[in-house]
Amino acid sequence: MINRPRRQRAAALLLATATALTTAATVRSAAAAPRAGSLDGVWRTDGYGTVVTIEDGGRRLRSYETTAVSCLPGAVDATRSAAQGPFRQEGESTVSVTPDGPRRARLRYAESVGHRELRRIDALPAACREKEPPKDNLAVFDVFWRTYAENYPFFAAKGVDWRAVRDRYRPRVTDGTTPDELHRILAEMIEPLHDGHTFVKGGVGDDYSRYFAGHREDTTIPDGTLMKRIDEAIAANLDGAELHRWGKGRIAYADLPDGTGYLRVTGFVNYTDEKTYEADGAELDRALDEVFTKARTAGPKALRGLVLDLRFNGGGSDRLGLRVAERLTSRPYTAYLKHARNDPEDPAAFTRPEPVRVEPHRGPAYTGPVAVLTGRLTISAGETTTQALMGRTPRTVRIGENTQGSFSDRLDRALPNGWSFGLPNEEFLSAADGRTTYDGAGIAPDVRTPVFTEENLAKGDDPALREARKRLTAGR
Repeated sequence: MINRPRRQRAAALLLATATALTTAATVRSAAAAPRAGSLDGVWRTDGYGTVVTIEDGGRRLRSYETTAVSCLPGAVDATRSAAQGPFRQEGESTVSVTPDGPRRARLRYAESVGHRELRRIDALPAACREKEPPKDNLAVFDVFWRTYAENYPFFAAKGVDWRAVRDRYRPRVTDGTTPDELHRILAEMIEPLHDGHTFVKGGVGDDYSRYFAGHREDTTIPDGTLMKRIDEAIAANLDGAELHRWGKGRIAYADLPDGTGYLRVTGFVNYTDEKTYEADGAELDRALDEVFTKARTAGPKALRGLVLDLRFNGGGSDRLGLRVAERLTSRPYTAYLKHARNDPEDPAAFTRPEPVRVEPHRGPAYTGPVAVLTGRLTISAGETTTQALMGRTPRTVRIGENTQGSFSDRLDRALPNGWSFGLPNEEFLSAADGRTTYDGAGIAPDVRTPVFTEENLAKGDDPALREARKRLTAGR
């Protein structure tokens, strides 16, 4: 989960030529004369570099990944049994499309917050209708570079001249460039971004022999040995309390002897073998129902405070993160706003900011003091959950270190040779002022403490957890 901070549809291989040609002909015909109220036809997203087609009387949806120089079949090929309801694809979460005027619609992925605006276009772009898209090394380089050029919002903030990067690396790519050399070139191009939502995988399927993922310079990805030491340090600071676990251990809770509760969530994805948002949501709800009971949320035995530990939350679904926030409030509020880069030539142009709301859970909710533990391995949905809780009343206190600084949904893409890569293309904005200062730097804590230094681990100490418990029991 650290290398894959958020679940997105896996990058698809190229569709067979015959299938692509048949689809192109079908959607050109559908787009020319759509029936009144029909979604059939070709649609382009506002931002995201994507074209989608809807066919067969609104029963089939396919995606295409586009740039100014390319069009490749995307990962979505979903169907539904009627002209209404969500589209479904085996092993993936649902996709919904709803009309929003005569030539507009809204597309929504179940696990993501917000939606993507669709605008009807007359036909598939010409590049989508090519019999055999170029697959040579230069074509791979150009699609990779162009996708970043058209979608990545943070070049200026990172101090990277992307055109200079192309001028430096493109001459190194020839027909004789080996796969190892090509992957190394692509990795070198994005490594200076130090962005946790960037990656390039130089293989197909389960082949991770060539894989690079970015992260902030001050971040060390822990191995199994280090994680075991960290778990031992946490356990040593729970005063013998038993941890109850759900979601393959990604969700854990303990009632502590001092009357506080400790809730640890290490990811918002992959709680079940089904690996869909719907299954994950059901398992998270089951866990939260067992944690936030009437006895713990109200009355004489209610929790004195709650520690929410997100220090090793590698991300997943932002919507699942909101489900945690919904259990911690009795009033609705705006968590944050979200927008995406939408002008290939202007990195400062974005879609309209969309507010994302926290709605109170229809059941027991804990409204007492909450301390949120964060660190540099609080990534993606772990960060958007932290951000969502900043609007809570009474306010939470954040303890630990800055989060990683990678908020956007990851835009996962395919390369012409079947490889895959990803990048961020969105900003999550403050509900207070509509600005963002968190990408790259992360969200700062209110109380800064070390997070599992070698000195802490040698002593079995957890300063952040200790500080949180002290503040909650003291009523601070």
